[in-house]
Amino acid sequence: MAKILVTGGTGYIGSHTAVELHNAGYEVVIVDNLSNSNIKILNQLHAITGKWFDFHEIDLQDEKAVQEFAENHNDIDGIIHFAASKAVGESVEKPLKYYKNNFYGLINLLISFNRKINFVFSSSCTVYGQPDTLPVTEAASVQKAESPYGNTKQIAEEILAETAAVTPDLSVIALRYFNPVGAHETALIGELPNGIPANLVPFITQSAIGKRGPITVHGNDYDTPDGSAIRDYIHVVDLAKAHVAAIKKLEDGNPNGNYDVFNIGTGKGSSVLEIIAAFEKVNGEKLDYKIGPRRAGDIVQIYGDVQKANNELGWKANLDINEMMRSAWEWEKYIKTNPF
Repeated sequence: MAKILVTGGTGYIGSHTAVELHNAGYEVVIVDNLSNSNIKILNQLHAITGKWFDFHEIDLQDEKAVQEFAENHNDIDGIIHFAASKAVGESVEKPLKYYKNNFYGLINLLISFNRKINFVFSSSCTVYGQPDTLPVTEAASVQKAESPYGNTKQIAEEILAETAAVTPDLSVIALRYFNPVGAHETALIGELPNGIPANLVPFITQSAIGKRGPITVHGNDYDTPDGSAIRDYIHVVDLAKAHVAAIKKLEDGNPNGNYDVFNIGTGKGSSVLEIIAAFEKVNGEKLDYKIGPRRAGDIVQIYGDVQKANNELGWKANLDINEMMRSAWEWEKYIKTNPF
């Protein structure tokens, strides 16, 4: 049984990926500094899987701590690296926080695990900026980043590609994923933002349950059919399964070499207003929303061509917008009665 380190494993995507790795027969080790997650997620993971995951509270910016962890865990076969600051808006306001956290953590991992290792990196469609053509493929040029967050993903990919080029024992897949939403079918884990959510769907669910005021649609004057921004939304469970597929691809040996990138999405764009309408329809809840100004760092629209992931990873998104909105609402109702 291969042992996989999941950094940021008590976070939103990391926790769902830990479940899917477990379901696929992997042994999972979680590292998280709990800066944007909750230790109680470990109880939730146990409730879902019956397994108590090996957990270590470590800040990846701490070079000595990461080095000691690596020395004491020389049986780790692969790393899935989620741990990073991730809010576009906050990155515009606090760029140095993003550069420090997102680079130090990655570099410390690569230095400390300087041996044969499979490495899956949590990248983002933000590396494309506002693409020239849609749907965007992996062959598209990387545009100037629209935010410091996006820039950290671009530079991190460069760090990984350049390191892999001179490190035959390092095998890397960067997953450029689109907008993860939804929650596990049990409603025991889901997105748990600290403070006011920076992402659309958790703000929708918190507004619907009365925790927030009206939803602000950031701009209705974009060059899109209904004027609101368009994104490719993907269910978090489908996204988690993509990481398992990437680890398996690296274990089997990637014919494309020891560095590769894949788009992970549904291949279809949905506007902010379409997401609001889908939530209302599926859950029978009327949402209160208003139109506000555009948000710094946002692009007009993006959705991906995911044929490469479909064909080469043997992976495909199966859960639609309706299931995304249904599961997100079930999670919100769960945490109202079972607060973290």
